[in-house]
Amino acid sequence: MLKKHVEHKLKTGAQFKASLDDGRQLWVNGRKLEKVTDEPALAAGVDLLASMFDDQFTETFAQATTYRDPHSGAIVSRAWQVPETRQDLEDRRQMIEYTSLKTAGTFGRPPDLAPAIAVGLKAYLPTFKKKKSTFDGCQPDFAENIERYLEYGRDNNLTASESLAGPQTDRSSPKAGEASLLRVKSIEKGGIRVSGAKTVGSIAAQANEIFFTNLGGIQETPPEACIWGSIPINAEGIKLISREMVSQPGSDPFDHPIAHKGEEADQFIIFDNVFVPTERIFNLGDPTAMQYYGPVCVFAHWHVLTRLAVKAELFVGAGQMVLDVLGTGRIPAVQAMLGELIEYAQTLRAFIYAAEAKATLTEGEVLAPDVGMLTAGRLYSIQHYPRIIHILQELCGQGLVMRFGKAAFDNPEIGHHLRDLLVGHNASAMEKEQLMNFIWDMTTGALAGRVALFENVNSSPAPRLRARLYEEVKRDKFVDQVKKLAGLA
Repeated sequence: MLKKHVEHKLKTGAQFKASLDDGRQLWVNGRKLEKVTDEPALAAGVDLLASMFDDQFTETFAQATTYRDPHSGAIVSRAWQVPETRQDLEDRRQMIEYTSLKTAGTFGRPPDLAPAIAVGLKAYLPTFKKKKSTFDGCQPDFAENIERYLEYGRDNNLTASESLAGPQTDRSSPKAGEASLLRVKSIEKGGIRVSGAKTVGSIAAQANEIFFTNLGGIQETPPEACIWGSIPINAEGIKLISREMVSQPGSDPFDHPIAHKGEEADQFIIFDNVFVPTERIFNLGDPTAMQYYGPVCVFAHWHVLTRLAVKAELFVGAGQMVLDVLGTGRIPAVQAMLGELIEYAQTLRAFIYAAEAKATLTEGEVLAPDVGMLTAGRLYSIQHYPRIIHILQELCGQGLVMRFGKAAFDNPEIGHHLRDLLVGHNASAMEKEQLMNFIWDMTTGALAGRVALFENVNSSPAPRLRARLYEEVKRDKFVDQVKKLAGLA
């Protein structure tokens, strides 16, 4: 436990829950909620998130989730740690691994992801210091705002969502996509008003803030759509429209070991003439700053790849347990299948370690993992993810199809048949079933289907990642080596 005399700037789980009761505008299945916890799936997800806040105060998880702020001396959330050394990177990765394990990798945007965007902005602070607003009536100091926001997030143990993508529209018409862009509608004293929409706002309904921009690489977007910023979720004019729920809140943990814990629900976020204070603006009207989307998001992409590696290791563990309970571990073909799961997990780890080993200091003196290694790792992860899921399902065989639930095992008329006829190798029928239920939640059920789709969209489709590799990885050294060996130098 944290010593009582040590100053900290952490929330308890109860304080986190209380912070969500703020009048936010949220609709689920067309029904407006009074509180986010009125929806069972969201409430279960909030409980899971709240347990993360409570874990900060335990000896078991304090090292992974907190650190001592070198400036104030207070204990703060590691989610907001700015890595300056290799050790900092390794320490910060502990937090990613913790949140990934806590959610079994099913929360694509846990509470420590959005802070990675703020850290990415700080990494290029000198550039943002030079940038100026193109709107005469609003001239924020972007660099000062970035530093102030990092301090605010750290001091308040803040949970934020980030939504960068625009709504899916008619791709054959450029104007259709432009129609939903966030745009500055007016300049007012102390800030701006923006309207538009963002999509796939994962965890937004269960967070304190929304971190937003229009997706990067934009060069021809009008100045009024070139914005970065962050505002409270309950800001006037913000409307959250949730997708349908896919988890199993209230179900028996035996039947759904993962899905009973709820979910992060993706939100369609409407900005209806929303006021953004000047101090919450990190870019305004400068298209060249929008081109920093890639470099700024390096830390978020490092988070994504680490979470996928943790989940890959869960797949390996589950696969090994299947071999144990079915007694199939001596079959060479089965060993090879598990070997492929191991190969996937080990390769993702290798990309992470290589990205950290090749990390370099940015102009803002933040140590950033190597972008080429991260992009290649994310490409590898999404290319192989469907096959890894298929292999794990195949290892399970009929056990994944013939699941009965705890109620059936407890029924006096039929339960004894299930217990007697479905025993595993050194495992009871119920133990075998519970393992299959875990794998169902991770690979096959509705929650798993949503997660699989999210992984592909969140990492960016393979063609886009290959295009990024073309831009990110410099080949001059390789060309020089070929010229020398071929006698063309």
